[in-house]
Amino acid sequence: MSKLLVKNTEDLTQVPFLRGILTRSLQTSGLKFKEAHELATKIRSEIENKSVITNKELEKLVIKYLSKSSNKKAASHYENRNMPYMLQVESDDGEFSGFSPSTYRTDLEAIGLSVEQAAEIVDQLCAHLLKRNKANVTTRYLGKVTYRILRKSPDIGDTPARRWLIWKDFVHSGRPLVFLIGGTPGCGKSTVATLLASRLDVPNMQSTDTLREVMRTMIPKDEKPILHQSSFTAWKEVAAEDDSDEDMVRRVVDGYTEQAMFLSVAVQAVVDRALHERVSVIIEGVHVYPAMIASLKQTDEAVVVPLMLGIFKKNKLLARMKGRSTEVPRRSFNRYQKYFDQIWTLQSFLMLEADVMDVPIISNDDKNDVFREIMLITINQLAENFDKTPDEVFG
Repeated sequence: MSKLLVKNTEDLTQVPFLRGILTRSLQTSGLKFKEAHELATKIRSEIENKSVITNKELEKLVIKYLSKSSNKKAASHYENRNMPYMLQVESDDGEFSGFSPSTYRTDLEAIGLSVEQAAEIVDQLCAHLLKRNKANVTTRYLGKVTYRILRKSPDIGDTPARRWLIWKDFVHSGRPLVFLIGGTPGCGKSTVATLLASRLDVPNMQSTDTLREVMRTMIPKDEKPILHQSSFTAWKEVAAEDDSDEDMVRRVVDGYTEQAMFLSVAVQAVVDRALHERVSVIIEGVHVYPAMIASLKQTDEAVVVPLMLGIFKKNKLLARMKGRSTEVPRRSFNRYQKYFDQIWTLQSFLMLEADVMDVPIISNDDKNDVFREIMLITINQLAENFDKTPDEVFG
């Protein structure tokens, strides 16, 4: 095996790659010796055919493996290993926490940056922090330095920098976010909601399916039969006028809207509780639809972001439903397949209503693209009444 060299990108010096050094570094990051040794061996095997690897390339490879490990803090600790101490960041409420480059990259992706762009900005920010050798910084200080780096970056420029300004002003405001995510069964609402909750640290998620189940326990079937149907079978409780396709469309729409409007009271209660407690919430479900959104009480205390997800190819939606049935056995694919025409009719209705009422429509093809699109929609909404300067935002 030829000797592998690690090249420092700052002073261009080259040193041999040593598995023992990497093992000790991984132990310092929180791994036990056996885990650290096995991971160092795996990394050496992956790069052994190279003659030279940069320290940055090696670091990214290590972080990729650590991010997949069971020790969730190891990646963050490894990233901070070159700092003379664990940099402490003070939030607006006086709480301190360790600076996490990986978490900060996620913040930058929230303003529409690619993974590569976000990583480059974090690298520049870390270099700035190391140069100044501060023991602790405030979130506002980090925000201001990041804003300056974004503006100076030739590949990024003023528009993302302004988005950063707007987003950070909102974060500092303490106002809650209320996401309302609608769409037909199988289009990925719960997956997108979980992704948003994870990346934005939203503590509360609520499915309208769960609300419906609760209401079913309170209201018997003989009193409200339509409540005990699925959204795409509620038409069975609507009287037919004839056997035409047009009448079936009417029944699908009428059955669905009656069920959804009945649930709007419960959705409003969830929103009211979130506003009262000043916490963000994500409400997702097929019962979130434009007319119901319009019926919710509007407030300046929160930012309410309505969204409509869709999958616009029948075979792709069917494939998603099949996968969903595998993940959740109680959701039978055969049932989705049996009523697919009604589900497709329902999606067409939801998209038309969303278009008429200016609710943003998002094609759910890639979850990372969807996240960026949702964030751009959110920030554009915040931008409508935004007129602050960087000094006003960051102090």
